[in-house]
Amino acid sequence: MSTQSEVLDQPANPPAAQPAAAGTLGGERKGTLEKATLGAFIVVPFLALLAAVPLLWGWGVSWLDLGLLVFFYYLGIHGITIGFHRYFTHGSFKAKRPLRIALALAGSLAVEGPLVRWVADHRKHHKFSDAEGDPHSPWRYGESVPALMKGLWWAHIGWMFDEERTSQEKYAPDLLKDGATRVISKQFIMWTALSLLLPALIGGLVTWSWWGAVTAFFWGSLIRVALAHHVTWSINSICHAVGKHPFKSRDRSGNVWWLALLSGGESWHNLHHAEPTSARHGVERWQLDSSARIIRWFEQLGWAYDVRWPTPERLAARRTEPAADAA
Repeated sequence: MSTQSEVLDQPANPPAAQPAAAGTLGGERKGTLEKATLGAFIVVPFLALLAAVPLLWGWGVSWLDLGLLVFFYYLGIHGITIGFHRYFTHGSFKAKRPLRIALALAGSLAVEGPLVRWVADHRKHHKFSDAEGDPHSPWRYGESVPALMKGLWWAHIGWMFDEERTSQEKYAPDLLKDGATRVISKQFIMWTALSLLLPALIGGLVTWSWWGAVTAFFWGSLIRVALAHHVTWSINSICHAVGKHPFKSRDRSGNVWWLALLSGGESWHNLHHAEPTSARHGVERWQLDSSARIIRWFEQLGWAYDVRWPTPERLAARRTEPAADAA
């Protein structure tokens, strides 16, 4: 199992027939309109999240709304964790073509940006993790408390408004070469619209009312997107500022147990940075990692193969403290 993602060593430029612009929205710098749109997609769901408590107290949430929230939340989260992250970014396993496309679509429904751009940013993060060049390290401004507070804001949200963008030709040439992933990435706005409208459509049809559509949109779209955003961004910020470090890594990535269930196992972040290509992040028996469990099911069904499961020997070589089960 390689400790660095193999794709980082691929050629810096995609074939001339497949220009980088075909795989993304916009060029190498963010424009004013894009920043405004990004801000809207951050602020509106977050305002809905703030309004959720008084609204819940006033008129509650139906089982349908709750079901839509949970279903679309974990569909998108696992599309990110299994698809965008462990598969497309790090090559933790190989997938047959239908699964590859399904993972690209599921991750796009999380409304966290186009596939190619997401992967490029994350590969750059691993190359420079918590050092100069990392797009979103919370240690960017120093180690004092004020500097860390500023850095946490940057790692959580601020970095997304940086004008400069990661070069997709350099960090994601493999995805630019693939027609399906390139098209899915380019159609991100369409997948975003679908992700936001589906809960409302289902809610309206099931209840046969406009009010059912409105409440389903509120809980299944706005609240769900806000939760998914902040849980994912917490991996960038919180998991690089606090947490336990049972494995040797070259950065400050830590394990944060209370984010494990919501993050699909991504918050066992220390092991991930110690072994980036590992298909499992929560390697102790008690560590919840739903993404690894689903990958195991894919493997058993024959949809995924050459899965890079962590071996006891490699884990032992990386440990800085005894395994919890052995304590």
